Amino acid sequence: LVNQFVGLENFRYVITSGDFWAGVGRVVNYTLIQVPIMIIAALALAMIIDSFVVKHISGFRLGYFLPYAIPGVVASIIWVYLYNGQISPLVKGLAAPGINVDFFADNIVLASMANITTWTFTGYNMLIFYSSLSTIPHSLYEAASIDGASEWQIVKSIKIPELKGSLAITVIFSIIGSFQLFNEPNILQNMVPGNAITTYYTPNMYAYNLSFSGNQSNYAAAMAIVMAVITMAIAYAVQLNSMKEQMK
Repeated sequence: LVNQFVGLENFRYVITSGDFWAGVGRVVNYTLIQVPIMIIAALALAMIIDSFVVKHISGFRLGYFLPYAIPGVVASIIWVYLYNGQISPLVKGLAAPGINVDFFADNIVLASMANITTWTFTGYNMLIFYSSLSTIPHSLYEAASIDGASEWQIVKSIKIPELKGSLAITVIFSIIGSFQLFNEPNILQNMVPGNAITTYYTPNMYAYNLSFSGNQSNYAAAMAIVMAVITMAIAYAVQLNSMKEQMK
């Protein structure tokens, strides 16, 4: 076979591919589900630690950070076991009070993937927020308390504004990570009945299967470049919005 220069033809195929844009749509939905839940959970945990409500803080931090130390593939396998209706203690526990959930159903499987990522990365983001909270001078809290501010007012008026920079970083990194979705659908593919998770379920899966199974590495490379441009554009837009918020 002789390679031929085709100019921008591969990019045209990507841009006009319905399967590619369907995968992008799934990733966008996944991001809209997963990122807000994870960021809010991480922020809440960081606030709890910083308020000294929790005793044995080091153990609490380690417990929530530990999932991040587990490789993504292993984490997905663990949750596949917990989602399996035949053997899962989670599914059986929910079924006891009459809550029957099929985590592999077409309309739930994307949320099931989002749960895996949230479980893995919430502790990591919690530590970023907690580190930022640790740099806030306690004199600000004391002054606010003397002025009669409640704990919630201190959180709203001092802590959250001081976390704007950390929030921007975690949101941008989370969006980038979400657009790289691969491990979860790849592991769950064999468990979901029918053809709900296709080889083009996400752009990363599509590019991987084109390159290694379809021997279309040039097309896959063009797809990866287009996806990188889309991700950078969204991350840049979020960063600009964050900078405007911080300047207010």
